[in-house]
Amino acid sequence: MARIVAGLAVALVGVPAGAQPATALQSGQLAIVINDADPHSVAVGAYYRERRNIPAANVVHVSIPGKPHALDPARFRLLKQQIDAGLGPDVQAVLMIWTAPYRVACNGITAAYTLGYDAAQCARTCAPGQPSAYFNAATRRPFSELNMRLSMLLPTESVAQARALIDRGTGAGFRTLPATAYYLVTSDSARNTRAAFFPAPGRIAARRLNTRTLRTDALEGARDILIYQTGKAAVDKLDTLGFVPGALADHLTSFGGDLLDSASHTDQMSSLRWLEAGATASYGTVSEPCNYWQKFPNPSVLFKNYVQGNSAIEAYWKSVAWPAQGVFIGEPLAAPYARR
Repeated sequence: MARIVAGLAVALVGVPAGAQPATALQSGQLAIVINDADPHSVAVGAYYRERRNIPAANVVHVSIPGKPHALDPARFRLLKQQIDAGLGPDVQAVLMIWTAPYRVACNGITAAYTLGYDAAQCARTCAPGQPSAYFNAATRRPFSELNMRLSMLLPTESVAQARALIDRGTGAGFRTLPATAYYLVTSDSARNTRAAFFPAPGRIAARRLNTRTLRTDALEGARDILIYQTGKAAVDKLDTLGFVPGALADHLTSFGGDLLDSASHTDQMSSLRWLEAGATASYGTVSEPCNYWQKFPNPSVLFKNYVQGNSAIEAYWKSVAWPAQGVFIGEPLAAPYARR
């Protein structure tokens, strides 16, 4: 990861005492996209539709043979047109139910879908990105108000693991569990550019939620994780951890979003490992972004919006200022603190 230390342009934000939970994105506002050429996508899509009660009108079928890791911009444009043609005006977000494709040239496929393909970023992947109008926004209807349909991938490499992921998402919020948001300052200084945005250590009693900042390379043995954010090429000791339903976890590194291409990036951990360890959603970049904090989830913005009741897809999208190179993965409707 090339080193770029950008100016810090966003103040630390917190959750006001006594803040009332927000209403999260609803299942009727989400469309799901199933790849009929992928049996895993079909099986997981059917399970997700049942578990989340997705309306039949919000199900779009496409065919992407061969599970390519990347699409070229022309092929992606046709795919997006096909998806959009099947969506009604009330659909605010889209869930693509597959692992691959996950990028469009140097763009993450979720960013390319929501914001449009950014060719200029591919000319210089280490250049600053285009700002997202949704960054830390208050809107509850991003498509209606900003012409942005949020998007996320639900990985399907294993049908059993995908179903478990869906169950974690649907299980979030039935009761408030004691939990902790963990923020790690590691020995990898180039990947610590988000440390200035870590929420202050403390406790939100109404949410039964603690925040902790640790100076260590890996969390070990914690069983109450709601949020885990760190900066490392690969994160050790994931097998010792326990995540509560709806947990979010990500690591600042260059190729975490290059989900399946471990042969090219042997020292870089795929963001899929977070979901396999028990997290419900994650994020990573698919091309060399350099370490601008703006290209990764801002810890304070993510924490504030999630704890105030946003869904995983809303909170994660609101937390990334320049998302062109990123891919959001997981169960989008998880919302542990939403108003019921």
